[in-house]
Amino acid sequence: MLSSLIPHWRYAWLVAASSIAGVMNAMAGGGSFLSFPAMLGVGVLPIQANATNTVALWPGQLTSVAALHGDMRKDLLPVICIASAIGGVTGAMLLLHTRQLTFLHLIPWLLLGGTVLFGLSGPVSRRMRRRSAIPHAERKIPSLPVFLALLPICFYIGYFGAGGGFLIMTVLALFGVEEMHTLNSLKVLAACLSNLSAVLTFVMSGAIVWKYCVVSMLFAGAGGYVGAQYARRMNPGVLRAIVVVTGCVVASYFFWKNGW
Repeated sequence: MLSSLIPHWRYAWLVAASSIAGVMNAMAGGGSFLSFPAMLGVGVLPIQANATNTVALWPGQLTSVAALHGDMRKDLLPVICIASAIGGVTGAMLLLHTRQLTFLHLIPWLLLGGTVLFGLSGPVSRRMRRRSAIPHAERKIPSLPVFLALLPICFYIGYFGAGGGFLIMTVLALFGVEEMHTLNSLKVLAACLSNLSAVLTFVMSGAIVWKYCVVSMLFAGAGGYVGAQYARRMNPGVLRAIVVVTGCVVASYFFWKNGW
């Protein structure tokens, strides 16, 4: 009797985790720290779980691009689009050619790395925001160096992705993009296009477990709608702390499970 109930509890956890992930992504980010382990919990193999989770959460990124398109720097769009497309496809292809056991051992390190990057993004974003309050003349940014810097980040997003958006903002800031809204909009665009390239690669390769993908997509979308209603009322520092703690707990669990 108990064994027959376990699959239903795992399915319920996928629904709950996807809903909470949608809320987290709308408020602060980091929803994959919950939705990806939940996908593993229902029995999906690690690589297929990552691919399915990417597809399930991607529509939320598309709506963010639509909302932020007015803040983008038009001169940087071609280089960001090309780097995102190439990086996203190659990262996804490497994932599909990674052995399941190898990726399983990489999971805690990827989660921990994403958590650290997410934690660092708070103070760095505040510093960028203070800089953006000072008027700056928009200066021309060389395309080739930006492309070469963004390409490995977009590759990482196509492979796994957690924390990749922070790296995009950091690189663009180093190259002279000063305005915070511009940085955020270009980050969302690069992440969305990198994940779109990965999504198309995963779909064409047959790596998606659709019965779980559709469920996760629907409930993550519902959670995102709810989260968007309350995002401005919540303390961003508290939200970020919750995401970081969640990431550390999940990474610790996978370290323990892998016998580290």
